[in-house]
Amino acid sequence: MKKKMARYKVDLGNLPPLTEAQKAELKALAEMPESEIDYSDIPPLDDNFLKNAVRNPFYRPTKTSTTVRLDSDVLAWLKSQGKGYQTRINAILREAMLRSL
Repeated sequence: MKKKMARYKVDLGNLPPLTEAQKAELKALAEMPESEIDYSDIPPLDDNFLKNAVRNPFYRPTKTSTTVRLDSDVLAWLKSQGKGYQTRINAILREAMLRSL
């Protein structure tokens, strides 16, 4: 037996307006002091949890096609290491980006 699956596309740039009930609920939540928020169903995160945390395995940053002018010797060095020179360029640039943050 095949199950039907409903799929919806949401245009995040054109969301429907909030109803009055939704606005009232958001206002009540914003005014609620943190001491009244019930966290009992959320386990506390300790250092051990964070030590073992991994990046979401399904996360893939979007790729953008671009043209980059590189020195010939730099490109030759990257290509001499085998297939995947564009991936290596990206990894080198990502490492530099993260160091600067």
